[in-house]
Amino acid sequence: MKFLQKLGKALMLPVAILPICGILMGIGYRLCPAAMQGGDIQGAVNLIGLFLVKAGDALIGNMAILFAIGVGVGMSEKNDGTGGIAALASWLMMTTLLSTGFVTTIMPSIADSATKTLAFDKIANPFIGILAGIIGSMCYNRFKNTKLPDWLAFFSGKRCVAIIAGVVSILASVVLLFVWPLLFGALVALGKGIVGLDVVGAGIYAFLNRLLIPTGLHHALNNVFWFDTIGLGDLQHFWAGETSADVSWSLGMYMSGFFPCMMFGIPGAALAMVKCAKPAKKKVAIGLVASAAICAFICGVTEPFEFGFMFLAPVLYVIYAALYGIFTMITVALGFRAGFSFSAGAMDLFFSASLPAAAKTWLIIPLGIAAFLVFYFVFLFAIKKFDLKTPGREDDDDLEAEKNVELASDDFTAIAAKILEGCGGKENIASIDNCVTRLRLEVKDMTAVNDKVIKSAGVAGVIRPGKTSVQVIVGTKVQFVADAFSKLCE
Repeated sequence: MKFLQKLGKALMLPVAILPICGILMGIGYRLCPAAMQGGDIQGAVNLIGLFLVKAGDALIGNMAILFAIGVGVGMSEKNDGTGGIAALASWLMMTTLLSTGFVTTIMPSIADSATKTLAFDKIANPFIGILAGIIGSMCYNRFKNTKLPDWLAFFSGKRCVAIIAGVVSILASVVLLFVWPLLFGALVALGKGIVGLDVVGAGIYAFLNRLLIPTGLHHALNNVFWFDTIGLGDLQHFWAGETSADVSWSLGMYMSGFFPCMMFGIPGAALAMVKCAKPAKKKVAIGLVASAAICAFICGVTEPFEFGFMFLAPVLYVIYAALYGIFTMITVALGFRAGFSFSAGAMDLFFSASLPAAAKTWLIIPLGIAAFLVFYFVFLFAIKKFDLKTPGREDDDDLEAEKNVELASDDFTAIAAKILEGCGGKENIASIDNCVTRLRLEVKDMTAVNDKVIKSAGVAGVIRPGKTSVQVIVGTKVQFVADAFSKLCE
């Protein structure tokens, strides 16, 4: 759980970049509908819209790379950029070694399997990006101080991190070469089994679609239901102007349920997060989730919202996915039908409403109100009941109060030395980090930690949030104390 929370915090940096993508693309699609629906692009307004769409897509289309670098930096000790470089090297290696062109060259039999080929077509996904970030940061944390023989001294320390990350990435690629198509194929088979369950099947699909977002494996299910992988092609037939009479299922049933959830459910959940945020962090929470809610409503870009909490509160993310499944079953049962070519936002709803397969699109109002209220109250209850760490509720408690903490002196080396003594000496220190006001330490033996000795350094307090975790409340001068502490531990 601690690892997931650390990963969640590391993802905050790339996630904070994503809202601008949705805003740019939403405005762009409004100014230039042809960018989404096809057709001629004429006039200055259309060109401006296309420009904005491409600007937003430049980031959202490379989201996995942003995650790789963000996690690489965010999970590295002291947020060192070397971890980000190592993560990028890992990403480039894995996506190259696992690209369809390369794997079909070294294993030609893969080209004979449409499912395996499709699996490697989708290898450049957020899961691989996050995996690359983890590899880069772990290699940095483990090998940043490595000393090599004199004849290799140039590559000692941080310079060897990316090299080691590359070796680890090669090994990871070998494993994924066999594991990835099996996972992908299993989900395709699962999708085929769901098809016969009608309304319930649509709900199960929507649940799994959201649940698999972090791994990128949702593409396997999407290809079963949206495209003509097994004879379905809900999206293809819908936009081809066909109706349910032309196919063997209720056309649009595998897309319709996403509209009330993305357009109204996410804003409701976002409001609950803002409501639950700590007073000192409410503005930060609003800045993150409000813009993400706008993205979801306008053009169905949900990643800024989802990656903002899925690793901080994985239990809540499962609940979130379950709500998609429930609302999809209700939506399909009531006869609401709409489709999307990009995602289930207001823009696609507007364009798809005129297609022959669209039906009862006016239901988006009552369904949307219901989704907003249900998502709001469910999120509100779950966050408070289980004390979930959504944006604005992270462990940096009492931040404003801690900013006013004053140290007993400005002799940071003396303060660090006393803290180190209270922590059992440098031999007992496993890792050193700091946030805005706290020195965050991982120790090997908690019994060697003496709170009274640490407090005698003139700090405001000591917290033990985990079996091996010690946090010392220092105040806004924590960086100076952390630097002195790190030097003493060298």
